[in-house]
Amino acid sequence: MSPDRHANGPGAERPADGRSTRWDAHRARRREQVVDAALLVLGREGRDLGLDQVALEAGVTKPVIYRHFGDRAALLDAMAERATNLLMERLMPALYDDGAIRPRIRASVGAFVGFLDDSPNVHLLFRRRLPGQGGDVVDAGREFVSGALTGLLADYLGSLGFEEPELVQVWGQSLVGAVQATAEWWLVHRTMKRDVVTEHLTVLIWAQIDGIARQHGLVLDPDAPLPTASGPK
Repeated sequence: MSPDRHANGPGAERPADGRSTRWDAHRARRREQVVDAALLVLGREGRDLGLDQVALEAGVTKPVIYRHFGDRAALLDAMAERATNLLMERLMPALYDDGAIRPRIRASVGAFVGFLDDSPNVHLLFRRRLPGQGGDVVDAGREFVSGALTGLLADYLGSLGFEEPELVQVWGQSLVGAVQATAEWWLVHRTMKRDVVTEHLTVLIWAQIDGIARQHGLVLDPDAPLPTASGPK
């Protein structure tokens, strides 16, 4: 079979339609526009977020929202995904920095607390506190953060000469839960400055690392990196 006949045969791939590509890009931009608008409405209205308000903020009609998302739950999932991605962008550089232990903790905690403080009511998404919201996206984000933290703790313990994978797994989950719960408590009560909350959480987390190290006869310098500490595996 000649190349020309093969190219024109029934199984040949048709070139992409430029109009279809432009339409896909337009739909993607419109989805992002609606999600951004929904996050703004969430910041103002909290649990009272409604699709009418989102439509008004985005400059579209409710049928447009349904056409792009299907229902309220799908929009909330898209909002949670966007918020989770924004959190990762802020948190991961601090979490994966190769610097000293205590500054690394402080930067990671500060990034998490700061993100919640700078993103009004986004914690409602992370706690699944909105009517109709599912949990798969939020759970996946939490597992990603917990997994990254667990891997880093395992690296530290391994560099100190001992490995306790079950302890590290529980530890990673408990740290993420404790920091999230404390940050959300602070967002409601605000009885102290943000930097004070960050510093106290840093002290508590470092105390755990120091305590576990001392149980194994090791004394760590919190402001010096471990000799073999590395980034994510």
